[in-house]
Amino acid sequence: IDLGRRFEDAGVSAILFTDVDGDGLLQGVNVRATAALARAVRIPVIASGGVGGLADIEALMAANESNIEGVVIGRALYDGRIDAARALRLANSV
Repeated sequence: IDLGRRFEDAGVSAILFTDVDGDGLLQGVNVRATAALARAVRIPVIASGGVGGLADIEALMAANESNIEGVVIGRALYDGRIDAARALRLANSV
């Protein structure tokens, strides 16, 4: 959070927040930490690390933090665990 706040006045347009402990493991995105960062900074936050299915996108949406503006689905997309069209429909349903 402290590092994120330091970037607020540096012209950064968004923060890509990757939970490196879960990155590539497909075991779920760290919603709690992502939401905490989104609440603490004024610039948009993009979640990353651990997304394994549409349920992870739904969990981010359920956090109801308007400052979470995106999610990297990476490996789950490559492995076919997430259909890109379904993920986009879900994200756009808000």
